[in-house]
Amino acid sequence: QVQLVESGGGSVQAGGSLRLSCAASGRTFSNSAMGWFRQAPGKERMFVASWSGGYTIYADSVKGRFTISRDNAKNTVYLQMNSLKPEDTAVYYCAAAEKSWVSRTAGDYDYWGQGTQVTVSS
Repeated sequence: QVQLVESGGGSVQAGGSLRLSCAASGRTFSNSAMGWFRQAPGKERMFVASWSGGYTIYADSVKGRFTISRDNAKNTVYLQMNSLKPEDTAVYYCAAAEKSWVSRTAGDYDYWGQGTQVTVSS
């Protein structure tokens, strides 16, 4: 049974940083795409970043501030978030795909974590 468990969320002031982690178990995703999405209250789930084979893509709203990375030995993907803004406040979800190419589309991902709350105050 595949499980994705996020950690590292919390509350921070604008301009601060947080690092989210997503540990996968049940299978290895070293050759698969993994990504981060977020959902603010009353809004749809939105793409944040995706990683596969060292290739990364980002949403325009986080480019230059967020970095996605991967530790295959730990079967873990990270999201380093710097220069946080109040509009980054959301529940952040980790996702993993059977496919091996990066994607901005939630439907391309097969497994999802439960989410971790990130709150940025002004």
